[in-house]
Amino acid sequence: MTGEFVAFFILSLLTIGGAVFMISFTRVVHMVISLGVTFISIAGLFILLGAEFVGVAQILVYSGAISILMLFGIMLTKHDANDEGTGRTWKNRFILLFVIVLFGLLFWGVQNTPWPAPPPPADAPVDNAKEIGIEVFTKFVIPFELLSVLLLVALVGAIIMAKKEGDNE
Repeated sequence: MTGEFVAFFILSLLTIGGAVFMISFTRVVHMVISLGVTFISIAGLFILLGAEFVGVAQILVYSGAISILMLFGIMLTKHDANDEGTGRTWKNRFILLFVIVLFGLLFWGVQNTPWPAPPPPADAPVDNAKEIGIEVFTKFVIPFELLSVLLLVALVGAIIMAKKEGDNE
């Protein structure tokens, strides 16, 4: 057992656990926190695969921006803070049984699959961020610029809508 295998095992358990908790919790704040754990674990898996740029982008975009945006949305909306019992004990047991069976099947499948040998390492190390930058700014310049214009229009629209709501009060 190598350190990479242990890190993969822990990150995969955190990813699956966060996803299961996200659909099992009843409070929205707990759901967002478990979703954030899932996003951070996925970023760790990207880093283990050697895609450091994608892992850092995952942390910045999803774990940072999306989770914080969801938490602000929850805090800014009006909702009843009472947490009533849902009576979902039999559903929780079924979910737990399903997750255990699914984990067992996946573990058995991974252990009994003949995996091909990994390719030999390349002579020159690959700089992921540099390769992504070259691709984005040579082949995909127009979609990149259109995306920036779309985000700017969405930002201006959100400001106009917020200003109209503020003027009505």
